Amino acid sequence: MNGAESLVRTLVHGGVDVCFTNPGTSEMHFVAALDRVEGMRCVLGLFEGVVTGAADGYFRMKGTPASTLLHLGPGLANGLANLHNAKKASSGIVNIVGQHATYHIDYNAPLTSDIEGLARPMSAWVRTSPDAQSVARDGAAAIAAAKSAPPQIATLILPADTAWGEADGIAEVPQDTQRPSYSPHAVEAAARVLRSGEPTLLLLTGGALTEHGLELAARIAGKTGCRVMGQTYNPRMARGRGRYAIERIPYVIEAALPILKDFRHIVLVEANDPVAFFAYPNKPSLLKPDGCEVHRMTEGGENSTAALEALAGALGAKAADAQPQTHVEIARPSGALTHASIAQAIAMAIPDNAIVIDESITTGRGFFPPTAAAAPHDWLQNMGGSIGFSPPVAVGAAVACPDRKVICLVGDGSAMYTLQALWTQARENLDVTTVVFANRKYQILRGEFDGVGAGEPGQRAQDMLSLDRPNLDWVSLARGMGVPARAVTSADELNKALDAGVAGSGPNLIEVQM
Repeated sequence: MNGAESLVRTLVHGGVDVCFTNPGTSEMHFVAALDRVEGMRCVLGLFEGVVTGAADGYFRMKGTPASTLLHLGPGLANGLANLHNAKKASSGIVNIVGQHATYHIDYNAPLTSDIEGLARPMSAWVRTSPDAQSVARDGAAAIAAAKSAPPQIATLILPADTAWGEADGIAEVPQDTQRPSYSPHAVEAAARVLRSGEPTLLLLTGGALTEHGLELAARIAGKTGCRVMGQTYNPRMARGRGRYAIERIPYVIEAALPILKDFRHIVLVEANDPVAFFAYPNKPSLLKPDGCEVHRMTEGGENSTAALEALAGALGAKAADAQPQTHVEIARPSGALTHASIAQAIAMAIPDNAIVIDESITTGRGFFPPTAAAAPHDWLQNMGGSIGFSPPVAVGAAVACPDRKVICLVGDGSAMYTLQALWTQARENLDVTTVVFANRKYQILRGEFDGVGAGEPGQRAQDMLSLDRPNLDWVSLARGMGVPARAVTSADELNKALDAGVAGSGPNLIEVQM
């Protein structure tokens, strides 16, 4: 058994049984090992950003890490943007990155680079295996790191000669790290704040946004009168009919400040102190009002559901305390395509137990109110802000949950970053409906141009913010990747396209021409 085979067998033995891959020469012995070892599903991506994004989506839905296979430093570098998003979402991933043979590195061949240096900013655990006998043990340590609490990105660098050299066998993975519970003192401090009667925001993310976590938050809000919100972006949120619907802190500073201005306390449940996404001239970076006290109840990786249960118990909050909610009424829209009619169409189309991947940015800012009344579903968002997130994450979510419909909402500018994900969806016959909002521009950047006070854009500036001359033809692009596609220009056509996409199986794409 060589080092590569010992690593593949260790991964499978340790519960890492999916590998999103884009290999090269230095990884060929690992590829050969994948042929010999049963139990590993291999999914090819045509760009490393698809590979790393898919691993992020897989973890968010499965709760266990997948592996990636990347080619040397440039391959890892191509995948870093979606590893950044995965890191912000606390997704566990095991990266396997090939390296030149140890004796070849000193010759400074064209693909030689500092792979550890590239890996460290996005990885909590980085190691280069020194020899074939160390590979399995290092792989087991990488799995343990990826499964830790909070989960981490682990990057194992595999020199070619350690992959083809003779190895000892499989290594045992240390027992999964038990998720830390929570601090009873922090829960009691939060209870004192909520008993005070002063205006308080309970700000949630992570594990607090499960259906049960939201139910507990509803009890606490009903008992104390506090307000419950989510971060602007969240890794995964349980939503839909029968679930406690919460708003998120708005992205736009001018919208966020009035919502937060009266709070005297903010209790953080895995969430971060609310801050602006960017700095803008004459606008604050911190969104909380002056004098507002921040109290952390749970850190990322702690058991926020258990902490909310303890908080509800300390406050005497019961199920009967939760207040009934009134949702926006949804109906099939008709007529022109507007942000409101698109939101209504999507809300009507979401099937029970769907997974919605949201990278709609400007078009999607109004999606939350109507979709709160949709069928129960999970909503995934881009935590890191690096675009080209949603099509790859949709791949990983569909691999993790083959029995659930995945709906990917993405702008045309964002989707071009990882267009290759459509090919993987077609090859694997993944049940993904991709909705591309084709407004022919980087609309988010047009708003940001105004927001930073850069003045009135001239022709050259407008050219850098637009996607015309020529227009992108998403129907042709999707079909070229093997994905059936159609374009819609009205709400009625969008209804029909969504109905067909949801009723069918396998990938399909809808271009919403706005």
